[in-house]
Amino acid sequence: MTRTVLIADDDSAIRTVLGQALGRAGYNVRTTGLAATLYNWVQDGEGDLVITDVVMPDENGLDLLPRIKRLRPDLPIVVMSAQNTLFTAIRATERGAYDYLAKPFDLRELVQVAERALTRPEGPLATPKREEEGEDIPLVGRSPAMQEIYRVLARLMGTDLSVLIFGESGTGKELVARALHDYGKRRKGPFVAINMAAIPRELIESELFGHEKGAFTSANNRYAGRFEQAEGGTLFLDEIGDMPIEAQTRLLRVLQQGEYTTVGGRTPIRANVRIVAATNKDLKQFVRQGLFREDLYYRLNVVPLRLPPLRERTDDIPDLVSHFMQQVKDEGLPAKRFDNTAFEWMKSYRWPGNVRELENLVRRITALYSEEVIGVEIVRQELSSREETPPREEPPEEESLGDAVTRHLSRYFAAHGDGLPPAGVYDRVIREVERPLIGLVLNATRGNQLRAAELLGVNRNTLRKKIRDLEITVIRGIK
Repeated sequence: MTRTVLIADDDSAIRTVLGQALGRAGYNVRTTGLAATLYNWVQDGEGDLVITDVVMPDENGLDLLPRIKRLRPDLPIVVMSAQNTLFTAIRATERGAYDYLAKPFDLRELVQVAERALTRPEGPLATPKREEEGEDIPLVGRSPAMQEIYRVLARLMGTDLSVLIFGESGTGKELVARALHDYGKRRKGPFVAINMAAIPRELIESELFGHEKGAFTSANNRYAGRFEQAEGGTLFLDEIGDMPIEAQTRLLRVLQQGEYTTVGGRTPIRANVRIVAATNKDLKQFVRQGLFREDLYYRLNVVPLRLPPLRERTDDIPDLVSHFMQQVKDEGLPAKRFDNTAFEWMKSYRWPGNVRELENLVRRITALYSEEVIGVEIVRQELSSREETPPREEPPEEESLGDAVTRHLSRYFAAHGDGLPPAGVYDRVIREVERPLIGLVLNATRGNQLRAAELLGVNRNTLRKKIRDLEITVIRGIK
């Protein structure tokens, strides 16, 4: 039996194009420009799928969704909108939409969504209801690259699935993690963030899982780790690629068994947290090199989410500037605006620091310049001066391994100020050098342990023991 699709949009051209595309795909199509007409059709039992716009002359499409769902709960509804914000996507999903499409969209994508909705009408898990509130979501942008982010986030709000966010520094990974928490089912619980790269490696396990009094020399009191602090909420593991292998093993056990023990503790503690992780590293490459556990990678990477760098969504720059300008105005700084020449130049700039660099630029210009209208000269001057500043602590191009170790150890000792790091520095340093060395050699020999042992200059049994002790994953035939 031929299925019928009901389309509501106030733009007659869009109705025509959608009707033709779905007609070619084999569906019967009825179109209208009024929400009231659409509701009457649904009330009369017509249609197997509804595709509706948000803004219509007689009623907002999002307000119509609950009424349709009360009338026919199993009728799938696809919402399309040119408003293109995360707020719109969330509202559509929480009011019962099967899917959300941001205009403009590919007609082939629309037909695919229609096919899925009619074959699997149960759709995504529902987003938990929120109290009505203003659109105060810190994710800004209407570019196609951001629309897919909004669409995925809206589907994830009602789940506890682990999410792994990929993106360069400054793209807003923590903002995405916060949005997942603040508008998801765990929003009433705590949001706890920890940056793996900012904590000394020997303290990461204690920071994550806590420790008991007397667990080590300086453990004078019991410490509640981040898992305990995040109980009932969300734990955001930033720069997960910097997590040492020992902590990776303990984190994997938590994800597999749902419980953990504190450092120095024996009693298992149930973990009731959602894990959201982020990285600016290539974790697949880390897995091949033996620097990141493959099983942990797949446990974390249930839903991968790639945040686009700013250079891939330069059309969002005016909206982002407006957002940051409003922030600085709320903080008491004078209001300013950028002219079109400034925006055009900013769209051609590469933005190595991404959105964070843009925010810093807006704040700096607002504070330092008296002009009410900011032109291209000021923007070019500010960004050029930043580009000319040499990067801090960049290693020399021809740095030897010994020099690299010296540089890192010097920074490690300096971080302890007048004190000394915990005992066992030798074993920790040897372990940190051994693991990447063996991993890289295994990668170079495509997992052939006999060839790897020869290259390292050790016997095969010694290599096998090292692989086992260091928990290195060996993948044969991959380089």
